[in-house]
Amino acid sequence: MSRIEDYVLLGDLHTAALVSREGSIDWMCVPRFESGACFAALLDTAKAGRWLLTPADGGPCSRRRYRGDTLVMETE
Repeated sequence: MSRIEDYVLLGDLHTAALVSREGSIDWMCVPRFESGACFAALLDTAKAGRWLLTPADGGPCSRRRYRGDTLVMETE
């Protein structure tokens, strides 16, 4: 499990997701912030629900940053 400081927040003013360095969405409520969580691996193991997006050949995330003064997350 990731440390809380290793997560990034992605959102659209209606809902948000916490994304780990491994590319896993470990917390997300939809369609609004006050809705029940559809992904909750942040609080339990991956069996609590997550969505993982990674390169087919694997490899770690080497760098992440928000692009300029935006909420666009760049991951390499």
